[in-house]
Amino acid sequence: MDLSTLKFNDQGLIPAIIQDCLDGTVLMLAWMNEASLHKTLLTGETWFWSRSRQEFWHKGATSGHTQAVQAVRYDCDQDALLITVKQTGVACHLQERSCFHQVLTPEFTHKSLPTADMLSQVFRIIEERKQNPVPESYTNRLLTKGQNQILKKLGEESVEVAIAASSETRERVISEVSDVLYHLLVLLAHENIDILEVYQELQQRRR
Repeated sequence: MDLSTLKFNDQGLIPAIIQDCLDGTVLMLAWMNEASLHKTLLTGETWFWSRSRQEFWHKGATSGHTQAVQAVRYDCDQDALLITVKQTGVACHLQERSCFHQVLTPEFTHKSLPTADMLSQVFRIIEERKQNPVPESYTNRLLTKGQNQILKKLGEESVEVAIAASSETRERVISEVSDVLYHLLVLLAHENIDILEVYQELQQRRR
């Protein structure tokens, strides 16, 4: 990257948006100066400039929640960076996966377009149900019945996808595929397999 094309602000800083390379989740926003960007490119892990402490900080140096850089992009005005990473652990110091976990406008949330990490969000809800069961939850009933029942339901839903695709409407196909994806996520949670492991496998296959 030719750093001379970038526009740092009056403090010599440029904002860096950090995004998960596997499912598109926006993890955090931090600031870089030219030196921390050089460190990032040299080491392959994110380094930022702390405006409050006036010092460099290597993301994950103390927590172990490092970010392995996959790509560095800049916007059309050359004054902001988008860095895609493989995140180890969580990105937020509050132990949330993303720093953007608080909703300012909940009344509008249901109107938004599906996010890039929708499957990941559904999977996290299933995991939450697994860790903190809700008696009336279908997910909990399915997890309690165990692998055989989960596989039975997955098989049934897969057959329904085939039937819908061959003789029913596109809306039915969408509905049945959604059922299959949900039951696949329940199976992953039951088997203690994180959905990010599946994303990593698909990423390797794409290469």
